Amino acid sequence: MPVVTSVRTRDVRFPTSIDLDGSDAVNVDPDYSAAYVTVTLDSGEAGHGLVFTAGRGNELVVHALQSYGALLVGQDVDLDDLGAASRRLVHDSQLRWLGPEKGVSHMACGGLVNALWDLKARRAGLPLWELLSTMEPAGLVDVVDFTHIRDALTPEDALALLTSARQGRDQRISELRRDGYAAYTTSPGWLGYSDEKLVRLCREAVDDGFGLIKLKVGGDPDDDRRRMRLAREAVGDDVRIAVDANQRWEVDEAIERVSALAEYRPWWIEEPTSTDDILGHARIRQGVAPVKVATGEAVANRIVFKQLLQAGAIDVMQIDSTRVAGVNENVANILLAARFGVPVCPHAGGVGLCELVQHFSFFDHAAVSGTTADRAIEYVDHLHEHFADPVVVRDGRYLAPTAPGNGARMHEESLDRWEFPDGPGWRELAASGALHAGTGRDTRALT
Repeated sequence: MPVVTSVRTRDVRFPTSIDLDGSDAVNVDPDYSAAYVTVTLDSGEAGHGLVFTAGRGNELVVHALQSYGALLVGQDVDLDDLGAASRRLVHDSQLRWLGPEKGVSHMACGGLVNALWDLKARRAGLPLWELLSTMEPAGLVDVVDFTHIRDALTPEDALALLTSARQGRDQRISELRRDGYAAYTTSPGWLGYSDEKLVRLCREAVDDGFGLIKLKVGGDPDDDRRRMRLAREAVGDDVRIAVDANQRWEVDEAIERVSALAEYRPWWIEEPTSTDDILGHARIRQGVAPVKVATGEAVANRIVFKQLLQAGAIDVMQIDSTRVAGVNENVANILLAARFGVPVCPHAGGVGLCELVQHFSFFDHAAVSGTTADRAIEYVDHLHEHFADPVVVRDGRYLAPTAPGNGARMHEESLDRWEFPDGPGWRELAASGALHAGTGRDTRALT
């Protein structure tokens, strides 16, 4: 059995706040960042994972990765039993006190679990989605932690879902390789963009084949209406427009603000209020219908997803590849969504998230839900050049990943250049004064 010989972590940040890429009503000046981890075995094999953050505080996740990584170094790891490896991390008797199963500690578990799955997929010579899709149903059930979700999904339920989905699975895998998977884009809609940039990028998105775009809302109400009107005029009547408030509103305020946009036919309202407010989401869903309610990028774990589904609080589940405890928990989330008949449209607004989360949608269609109806993967056209196996989106569709692994591996030159705070990229920006042009960029650590 292989032994983990090292767990290396790096604090990698990109200065996206300078151009306000990624800006919304809450995250007004994000610097897209990755707490990056590499797990190496005594065989020399290495697996890669990351946790996305918005800049300041990325070092907290790095330190958490180091703490959890110490549980693996020098230990055997059975790549054929990653359910056990996940439980070793998530349910550690001391570290779990920091969550439990939420926040920085839980995301750090996910970064390490994802790195282990990257190892497993590389060893199999398969992209992660194909590895998951071709696993035996019983093997997939074994990786799921059913703690606190058995009242909604039992191991027997999961096995029945996966066994039923085997019919037509090989055909769907072939279709995914040929046709890819629908994407939607948020690139036109960042809140810090000018009206002119918004309109230009909306038109470019339509020309590029996207049938759904997303705008950030939650600022001034008149600004939201104006931007929504401009976007609708730019894309026409046949393109769907989703809106995203990033948890900005109170419950009644959300109903009022979404209703004010109704004439522009928003497809869904994303994160209208706190993702912890399950009953609030349910009230909003009732109050804004037929506009759909979507949430999930900041949902802490499978237990909260379970409750959102049980309460009938969401129309769309938006899983995130690095918010929860990695592949194992997202398999659970996808199974929960299938159990309740709710489509999964993953969140991917951050560095590396497109590369990672695409695998879950491909797996979902191939081996769980068996459908792509009203489903799409978010696409943000930023920072893909830093990855060894970047996503490929063509004519508004993700092409099926073919490289072995989970897609998290970054180029060494990118890791070196943008390691914070001493990477050459950050030093050059500090010396030039360019950082001070950003909104909220704290340069104290650079001087």
